[in-house]
Amino acid sequence: MDEHALGILTNVGLFSFAALSAYLLLLAGELSFGQQAFFGVGAYAAGIGTAMLGWPLPLAALAAVALGACAALLVGLPTLRLRGLTFAMATLAAAEMLRIGFELFHWRLEIDGETVGPDGTQGFRGIRWVFERGIEPEGFLALVWGLLAAVVVCVMLVERSRLGVTIRALGQDAGLASSIGIDVNRLKLGIAAAAGALAALGGALFAHHNTYIEPRNFDIMLGVHTLAYALIGGLGTVFGPLLGVALDIGLLEGSRAFGEIRMIVFGGLVALLLIFRPRGLLDERLVHWLRLRK
Repeated sequence: MDEHALGILTNVGLFSFAALSAYLLLLAGELSFGQQAFFGVGAYAAGIGTAMLGWPLPLAALAAVALGACAALLVGLPTLRLRGLTFAMATLAAAEMLRIGFELFHWRLEIDGETVGPDGTQGFRGIRWVFERGIEPEGFLALVWGLLAAVVVCVMLVERSRLGVTIRALGQDAGLASSIGIDVNRLKLGIAAAAGALAALGGALFAHHNTYIEPRNFDIMLGVHTLAYALIGGLGTVFGPLLGVALDIGLLEGSRAFGEIRMIVFGGLVALLLIFRPRGLLDERLVHWLRLRK
């Protein structure tokens, strides 16, 4: 397999973690433009862990996941009482504050004669744990997709459990869910923490794939795409966000032929898709029909 194809497949896997984080919140009825923040938290945390503290990647990734969940809880505590567009704008504001924090973050250490660490807007170079251990691109691709498969299985099990039914009921009507005894705020905080952890895991892997990260990697455009992944793919199944990532990256690659207007073409295609399939391609109705057919 050539390097370009390997890179695309790896990126599909990496951004699928962010897509699944947005998907979890959408199931709970919340529209978030801020999941890129936790993707960034995971990237910086894991990079610091391996490049500066000498931790192995598994330990650094676990620390990144924990930090992503904590960051999501901190954002969720003041924002989850908000609804609709107000909540979406609050998450966007929080994400931009974190991105600005990355721009102001300077912590450099000398490691083996080389200065390593976050350097504000100049980014964070030297995250070379994967390459220093001779892990080939094919091996890293297998790692990304293996972890993604494990996450998908976990989400599927949750969806088919009583908790999954409760989450979908919450997304349909929070007032009704509260009236039948569901602790809406606690459940939403738990979902926000899980979503933050998923995004952070993707960010940790992203940092070690790129070896270099900078604050603008985690800007509003990543937030918009992360939300679009779930909306395009559909909210009827956990495979919807994965389909959304594949289509999004595929459409972007395919629209390169349009040159400077490719983002306009891409945006128009996405808009048409959402007009005709507002709940995504794999929406609840289609998934229910497929299950009945099966």
